[in-house]
Amino acid sequence: MLKRLRSGLEQSPISQETGTTNRQAAVLLALTDHPSEPEIVLTKRAEHLNSHSGQVAFPGGKWDETDKSLMETALRESHEEIGLPPEHVEVLASLPSAETRFGIHVTPFVGVVPKDLQLEPNFDELDAIFNVPVSYFLDDSNRSRTDIFEGSMGRFWAPVWHYEGFEIWGFTAGILANFLNQTLNAGLGEESQAPVKIFA
Repeated sequence: MLKRLRSGLEQSPISQETGTTNRQAAVLLALTDHPSEPEIVLTKRAEHLNSHSGQVAFPGGKWDETDKSLMETALRESHEEIGLPPEHVEVLASLPSAETRFGIHVTPFVGVVPKDLQLEPNFDELDAIFNVPVSYFLDDSNRSRTDIFEGSMGRFWAPVWHYEGFEIWGFTAGILANFLNQTLNAGLGEESQAPVKIFA
């Protein structure tokens, strides 16, 4: 499956964009290098945080003026949050940027990391790190629902998954769905008959 995911990203170059404001952010969609059963690395944000507390998210954060590019933002934040050394990430592609409902422009980067790499959460920011097999998201029986919203950005949707006590929804779920639709033709969100937009 990892080979199929790589193939599906061949037409998505790695963005070299440099951030310009603190309204820009980048996240890392990290795939473990299991050839047949790659997993996606996710985090649960700490309950004590003022913003998005307790929510499932990709490692990442806002651009800093010391970052040379948004890719560097994603790698730096991943190192700070989960102890992932940048040199252990093979960045494959970047996905289209998306705007959250709070006006933050987020660029996701997709990378491959060693499957046996030991990651450690920064408990100032996270409560947990967990991995979910890509195949889990492809099984319709694991998707509890698809939420559809009306807002200033129009009509948009986000699937919802529950995995070992974690709820994966909103912006993170939208990025996942777009990624799986692009790489594996997963068809996520087609039942909503809504444009492929994501919610946060």
